[in-house]
Order: sequence, then structure tokens, then C-alpha cells
Amino acid sequence: MGEAITVKAFEGLPHEILAEARARIAAVAAAAGVSTLVEALRIRLEGVAGGVLAQVNAEVDGRRIRIQEAAGFGEALDRVTEALRERIGAVTGSWAPRPWPLAPRRGAAVVAVPAGGGPKVVRVKEPSLVWCSPEAATRTMDAMDYDIHLFTDPATETDAVVYRVGPTGYRLARTTAAAPPRRGSVPLTLSPCAAPRLSEAQAVGRLVDAELPFLFFAHPVSGRGRVLYRRFDGHLGLIAGKA
Repeated sequence: MGEAITVKAFEGLPHEILAEARARIAAVAAAAGVSTLVEALRIRLEGVAGGVLAQVNAEVDGRRIRIQEAAGFGEALDRVTEALRERIGAVTGSWAPRPWPLAPRRGAAVVAVPAGGGPKVVRVKEPSLVWCSPEAATRTMDAMDYDIHLFTDPATETDAVVYRVGPTGYRLARTTAAAPPRRGSVPLTLSPCAAPRLSEAQAVGRLVDAELPFLFFAHPVSGRGRVLYRRFDGHLGLIAGKA
């Protein structure tokens, strides 16, 4: 199992730390048993303020999962291995809504951007958005440890997001206002308004001024959905569906 794990780490991390990370993740995968196929394991270790960002990606019985934790190395590895064990159990069993509100994550803080500079978009992802129901999008969000997930809603044929927020823990927002989806097993609340149409600069300004963790908005011309989010380095990332 160890040879099947890819490890990507920041320069200068001691070999024994890489070996420990590989061994502990391999042990969790092996403990899943012969009836559960855990493959395509990838570990990423990235230096952040006050410690390390530990991220694990895998496929469990063909379903992609992701976990990430930021803290000092030992604590981050403890938390990410325990979260991996729990996530494997969750995706191979009957789905259930995750608890809300979530316990606050302790550990490494987000790097502060130098005064006067302000955060800026340093990474843009342009995936082909998956067409799926809001329920399916919610399950993907949980499996991948996202706070917000961008997809295309077949009911409206427009882009939408699900994200974690009270009172139920799950909320749906769309680029166009529409009726609520049919009731299912996910306790979704619905944002009644269409996503605002903003330029990238306007979206950055709104996120920063309101101190938001992320912002869902629509391209001012195409109307395609976009998500602006905060990174651990203090800057911003942008997810934009392919035109």
C-alpha cells in the first residue's frame, strides 16, 4: 500500500516526516478491509503560518474524497488520519447529514496579507461543472471536505452552489431565482435571490469589505457561476465554470 501513495511536500521537510505521513495514511487505508477499495491516495504537505497544511485525496470504492487540516505537523497528521478513517466509513455506509455547526478548527492561522496590499486572486480553476441534483452536490461537498461546491443544476439549467451554513447546515443558491428543489434526504434551505452579477474586482471588494470566507456570484456578461474563496496564504482563489 505504501508504494501506491503519492506524497508531495514543501522543500526541506525531513525524510522521516514524509515516511511517517505515508505509513499512517497507509495504515488507515489498510484498516478499511478487503471489502473496501481505497486507491489513488495522494498526500500533500504545505507550509502555512504556524505549521503545516495536510491534505489527503483518495478514491474509496470509486468515489473521490478529500480531507485537509492545518496545525502543527503532529496534530495535523493526527487529525487528518482520524478524518480519513471517518470519511471512509461515511462514504461506504448510508449517507447522513454532517453535524452543524461544525466544531471550530484549531491550529495554523491564515497568513495575513501585508497592510496596504490587500488580498488578490492568485489561483483560478476552470473546471467543467458537473450537472447534478443539489442533493448529489451536497454529498460531494461533504466527501471532498469543501465549505462550498459549485455545480450546474439540471432543474434550472444554470449554475448553483451548496454551502455550509445555519440553521440546517446546508444551503442552496443559484445564479437565477427559482422554486425550491423537491424535498429529499438533505435538509436544504434556499437562498431566494439570484447570485449578484459582479466583475472579479467587484467580487474581491465585496468579499474583503464584508470579511466573508467565500462569495458566490455570476459573471456580469455570461451569467456563469463563480466562487471566490480565501486561501491559507491570505490571498484568494477563484473557481469559474468553463464557458
